[in-house]
Amino acid sequence: MAAPLVLGMLVAVTVRAVLYRSSLAGFISERVEVASPLNAWKRVVEGLALLDLGVSPYSGDIFHETPLMIYLFHFLIEYAELVFMITDVLTAVALYLAIQDFNKVLFKKQKLLIELDRYAPDVAELIRTPMEMHYIPLKVALFYLLNPYTVMSCVAKSTCAINNTVIAFFILATIKGSTLLSAIFLALATYQSLYPLTLFAPALLYLLQRQFIPVKLKSKDFWMYTTQYTALYLCSLVVIVCLSFFLLNSWDFIPSVYGFILSVPDLTPNIGLFWYFFAEMFEHFSLFFVCVFQINVFFYTIPLAVKLKEHPIFFLFVQLAIISIFKSYPTVGDVALYMAFLPLWSHLYRFLRNIFILSCVLIVCSLLFPVLWHLWIYAGSANSNFYYAITLTFNVGQMGKTEAQSGEVTCPRLPSWP
Repeated sequence: MAAPLVLGMLVAVTVRAVLYRSSLAGFISERVEVASPLNAWKRVVEGLALLDLGVSPYSGDIFHETPLMIYLFHFLIEYAELVFMITDVLTAVALYLAIQDFNKVLFKKQKLLIELDRYAPDVAELIRTPMEMHYIPLKVALFYLLNPYTVMSCVAKSTCAINNTVIAFFILATIKGSTLLSAIFLALATYQSLYPLTLFAPALLYLLQRQFIPVKLKSKDFWMYTTQYTALYLCSLVVIVCLSFFLLNSWDFIPSVYGFILSVPDLTPNIGLFWYFFAEMFEHFSLFFVCVFQINVFFYTIPLAVKLKEHPIFFLFVQLAIISIFKSYPTVGDVALYMAFLPLWSHLYRFLRNIFILSCVLIVCSLLFPVLWHLWIYAGSANSNFYYAITLTFNVGQMGKTEAQSGEVTCPRLPSWP
């Protein structure tokens, strides 16, 4: 299995290296679907320039990345292209190892349920063979490495690629059952972009399942482990935030990063739902609707935790999809991360409704983004309604695909899987 993965990495790195040296690199880096006001490389460069001049990078309204990110590139600016290629490779390796370990646990549970005769006779075709499960980690890694969304994010040097790496290592630590590393990487992911806070619930459910602790409110072990994981997470987050303060000797980064994410002051078009809505809204209504829109990301966590408590990894996948749809400044790099998990449930695709249509919707929308942007901004023969319409269609396609899989994964025909 190592040889195909290494070959895939070599192909992925070669594609990225060629694109870096092509004229397409400048075009891709300017695409609003790939880079947002939060993670655009040109804004990182502006922040570095201010830092070199002895001025706080947060003194203006240009830079909105975290202090750790700017200090990372303060030392590695000359090797930026290499850093982004390495982060993509590390993400793929982390996903590969995570799914490999997950499949081992899944296969043992499936084998035990077969021996106990817990499966209904008519679900034999849903039971995965060792050969099918053997190739799933490789498919997941390649789905991430060779996904055009991932490639474009890397070529544009969007810091979303680094956020994906942190989340991938958080997933790996969680599936490996490491409470400490899971909490640390989750804290780092939350520090970077805030929304990964919602991944706390699926991680906790999986770790409880891994420790054979029942999810019961009256259980002492449940509350002890939950308190332990919460304390580790909060302590890690406090340490990272305090480290950022010591690097800058200022708290300016909090309103510039997290205030910017939550208040959505920059209405640059993107593939999200916020920009058009608030550009057309009266200002005195904006605070209320910003709260309503932001609550969307966090609101679904509790009902999903109740519904998917026996399927924490699928719960995590759904939360990643919700973040990529409802966050204030999404890019295609966010979409690429959760799409990498699709091979994990490929055995259910034959039962999904409209899967071909939904896949075509996502592909066609991806192709129409630059076309409608050109018609709106350059040709002047369209307007913002056209671009927002294709954005809505793209997000509806994502929702439809996630909802269709939810129905099959939680199907009562099978006993609960992780």
